[in-house]
Order: sequence, then structure tokens, then C-alpha cells
Amino acid sequence: MAPKSIRGLMTLWFNVCMLGGQALGIFTVFGCSTNISSEHSLQYQIPWFVQTFVPAIAVGLSFFSVESPRWLAIQGKQKDALDALVKLRGLPADHPYLEEEYALIETHLDDENQQSGAGLTIVAYILAQFSGANSVTNYLPTIFGYIGVQGAGVKVYSSGLYAVAKMICCLVASLVFVDVLGRRKSLIIGITIQAACRAYLSGYLKYFTKDPDSVPKGASDAAIGIIYIHALGWAVGLYTLPYLFGFHWLFYFAITKATPSILSSMDIWGAFLFFVGWCILAFIYTLFFIPETSGLSLDEMDAIFQRPMHRMRQAASGKSEEERIGRRVSVEKEAVAHLERD
Repeated sequence: MAPKSIRGLMTLWFNVCMLGGQALGIFTVFGCSTNISSEHSLQYQIPWFVQTFVPAIAVGLSFFSVESPRWLAIQGKQKDALDALVKLRGLPADHPYLEEEYALIETHLDDENQQSGAGLTIVAYILAQFSGANSVTNYLPTIFGYIGVQGAGVKVYSSGLYAVAKMICCLVASLVFVDVLGRRKSLIIGITIQAACRAYLSGYLKYFTKDPDSVPKGASDAAIGIIYIHALGWAVGLYTLPYLFGFHWLFYFAITKATPSILSSMDIWGAFLFFVGWCILAFIYTLFFIPETSGLSLDEMDAIFQRPMHRMRQAASGKSEEERIGRRVSVEKEAVAHLERD
């Protein structure tokens, strides 16, 4: 529903809100566990009620939201679709920008293949989940214990700081990386940071934790810092990019349930090496198959995704595509000028 010029920003802000909720949840649990006795039922009731506030607000506001023009068009309600587009864009129905966007929606309806980008999106989610980032998030107190952080309260507090770090990094990604560098370059940078951080943690757990008393303090502090640096790579790359290109709960569930077995069977350090392997696979996949979709509408992205996978990048970066996008800049400027006059 968002205009293509800010769709990436809006998607990343959705992720920022999710991470903000995650941080709030962790610190709520931390506060209740340290300040409320376990004998009182409020210790679990407060965290439960806190997480219901935002969904309740979202459900209430949903009654005032405008229906998706694409969904209305698919249902055969063309007039309602055009009216919804007029409300969302704040432009008259005869404005060139709105006419072009509506024409793209109509053209998309004639396409028989409505699931053309499903394969790319599913693979992106698989790689994102099996890179192990959510395993780190879900088992972070345990992982902090592996690298030398002591005390249950300290572990939970550090986990909360990690959630805040991810939120800040996602905010930076939304303002700097995606729309400035492009989605594909951001993904490559993020995956590289993730792989490097995992490789360090794997080496640290392999060679420095056999005798905890002999672990250099610098190496231990670096391992803790690496986890927070990893948050940047995750936020810039595999966390946000699948949403921008697009079923992920199934893979999230699988890797979350498998993580304890992976950690124990691979002697902890091997688990991080396993995640490095998935990051390398994601890097190769991005390098050869992921197209750059910045500045393209959903319908234009669909036209690219209909091509064979090995030709998607060529179609997205071809001269004809660049010229087409360039021709539409003036139309978008007219739309912005119209809004400013209003």
C-alpha cells in the first residue's frame, strides 16, 4: 500500500516496531523478576498483559484503515480500488502518477502467475532463519553464559540490551543502508558482518573456553562486543531483506527447536561454524540471484520475478529498466509538488 519510493522505509519501520516490542518485553520480564516476588502472581501477569496492549491498539485502528487497492481490484471492485488509491495517495483520480499506478495494478490482474516471487521469498526466509540469528536471540542468555557472562539477572539484562541494539541498528538500516546503498548491497554487507561475527565466536568457543580461568579478558570482552556487532549485520541484511522482497514461521519454529540439539551435538563452537556456512550460502545466493528492487513498484517487481531465476538480476539492472524508472521520476516529483501545495 505504501508508495514505491518509501515502501522499503515503511517495511523496515515495521521491523523497528517489532524489535522495540521485543526489547520492552525483555526488560518487563527483567523488571518483574527482580522487583516482584515469585510468590506473587503479578510476576507473570504483568508481562502477559503488557504484550496485549499493542495488538489491541492495532486491532482497533484496523477498523479505520483503507483497504488494499490491489485486493479490491482482485475482488473485481475496480471503482473501490481507485477510490482507495485516491485516499492513500491524496491525489485526484486523473493525476498522472495515480493513473500510472492504477494501470500497473490492472495490468497485474491479467497475469496468470500471481505467485511468481514465492520461490525467491521462501529461499530468502530459509537462509535468514538458518543463518542462526534467531537462535542467538532465543538462547542469548545461554550463549552469554558460554562466553563468560555470569549471573541470571545479568544475562537477561544483556539480552535486553541486545534487543535494543538490534532496534537501533534496524533504525540505522532504514535511514541509511537500504534506500541509499540499495537492498542488494545492504544484504551483502549484512551477511558479511554476520559471517565474520559467527566465525570469531566459533574460534573463541573452540580455543578460549576450555579453561575459563585462562581466558584473556580482552578476548572475552571482544566476544561480548561481537554479539552486539552481529546485531548490525542481522538488521542490515537477512532480518529485513526477506520482508522487502516479499511463510517464515515454519523455518523459525524449526531452527528454534533444533538449536539446543545443534549446540550440544556440535560442541557449541561447531554450531556457530554451521551458521557461518549458511551465511556463506546466503552470500553466494545473493551475489548471483537476488535482483535490486529499489524504486520499483510491486507490479514491476512481479514482472522481474516472472523471469527465470538466473535472469532476474539482469532484468532488474538492465538499461531498459533504468530508463523506465528515470522517466517516472518526473511524475513522482509532480505528485510531491501537488501534496505540498495542498
